[in-house]
Formats: sequence, C-alpha cells, structure tokens
Amino acid sequence: MKKKQLVENIIHGVFLILGLITVGCVLLITVYLVISGIPAIMEIGFNDFIFGKTWASTAAQPQYGILPFILTSIYGTAGAIAIGVPIGFLCSVYLSKMAKPKFKAIMESAVSLLAGIPSVIYGLVGMLVLVPAIRELFDIPDGASLFAAIIVLAIMILPSIIKVSMTALDAVPKEYEDASLALGATDVETYFKISVPAAKSGIAAAVVLGVGRAIGEAMAVMMVSGNAPNMPELFQSVRFLTTAVASEMAYSSGLQQQALFSIALVLFLFIMLINATLNFFLKREKGE
Repeated sequence: MKKKQLVENIIHGVFLILGLITVGCVLLITVYLVISGIPAIMEIGFNDFIFGKTWASTAAQPQYGILPFILTSIYGTAGAIAIGVPIGFLCSVYLSKMAKPKFKAIMESAVSLLAGIPSVIYGLVGMLVLVPAIRELFDIPDGASLFAAIIVLAIMILPSIIKVSMTALDAVPKEYEDASLALGATDVETYFKISVPAAKSGIAAAVVLGVGRAIGEAMAVMMVSGNAPNMPELFQSVRFLTTAVASEMAYSSGLQQQALFSIALVLFLFIMLINATLNFFLKREKGE
C-alpha cells in the first residue's frame, strides 16, 4: 500500500512540475513579447501603429501602420472558419454516425494523413494549383490573393475539426440515441438533436483548435496570398500578421525589428482575446 501511494505521489509531482513548466513558458513568452513590443508602439505612436494604413518599413521615411495586417487576419480567419467549420462538422457527423465501418476507417486514416502534412506542402500545392486556377477562373492578373489564402486555411483546419468532433460524437452514450429512436425520431433527427448537443463541448473545442491554426499559420499563407501590405480585398495580394513577421524578421534591425515584435504582441493579444471570448460563451452555455 505504501509503495502504491509513493508511486502516485511521484506521478502527481511529475505532472505538477510539467504543468508549472507549461505555465512558466506561457508567462515567459508573454513577458518577453510585452518588453520587446511596447517600445516600438511608444515610439511610433499607438494610433499610427494600430490604425495606420501604410507599411513601408524600408522606405527613406519609414511608416509602420499595421491596420491592413489586422483586417486581413480577421477577414482571412473568419472566411476560413465560415467555410471549414460547416464542412468539417458535417463530415464528422457523417463519419461518426452514418458511414460504414470500412469507409470510416479509410477516411479516418485519410484525415490523420492530412493533419500530418506540413503546412509548406499545402502552400506549395496552393501556389501551383489553386493560384493559377483562381487567375483563370476569375480572369484577374494574379491569383495570389486573400481568397486563395482563405481556401488554403479552410482546407488546413479541416483535419483538426473533423478528428476532434468525431471523438466527441463517438463518446456520446448509445443509450441516448436508442431512447430517441424508440420515441419515434428518425436517424437524422437523433444525430442532430441528441448526439450533437450532447457532444457540443467537444465540437466547440474543435472550432477553437481550428481558429488557432487559422490565425497562427504563416508559411502556407505567405505562399498563396501574395504577401503585399495592401488593405484587404478578396482578389488582391495581402499580408497577414503572421506573414508580416515571418517575411521581414530575417533582415530587420532597429525600429523595424522592434515593430515586428510589436506585431507579434498584437497577434498574441488577438489570439488570447478570441480564446477568452469563446471560453466565456462556452462556460455561459454550461451555466445555463
């Protein structure tokens, strides 16, 4: 008995240390971003930095306005979620509740494969296939645009949404569905009115993961969006917050480098705000 208690105490201590390390890393990143990002905002000016429409960091008279990056990130993420979430959700319901076991096993393997593909591969395929297709389909000079980035991001978030939603739906007790069917409900009614509400916390977690990946993606977006600091338009080259940092950090120095850290700080706060908002509504629904 003492040996068992000792093992449990050791495991508890290990988990506690790992948890503290995780929290410590988040705090360290937060403090570092704040210390590195605040000076540039103070020097440039908050309004000029956040609401400025021109980014010309290498010009003779540099300008550091990031409003185009902020709006592009918002529109791109919202577009990817609007496309990816419904498709991923409906796919997860079909695979979890309607698909035959063999087909379900094949599709699960395919989804896992999609989740493991590096983002640069998505960007490469998008650059070689999607961008020329958009250029030809809409008869525009260049297919590298916000629209191409939205499509790529929507495809990239599908695996996480499908996998997590399927896990949540598979965990719903079969007795719930049997009781619904016994009361005369159809299969589809049972899935969408019984199974989905019972698994809504897991589905919401899938959406949060999708939002996180859509906001934080850089390489694939850089390859298909054109990476130009323009105000966002659907068929125009744009630059996201993530790609703004990734594209200039290698050769930046002085105020330019500090401004890039400020962009990273804005992105970090943006992600924290979205996660806090989603968690607030989830807890509110649980409370009700």
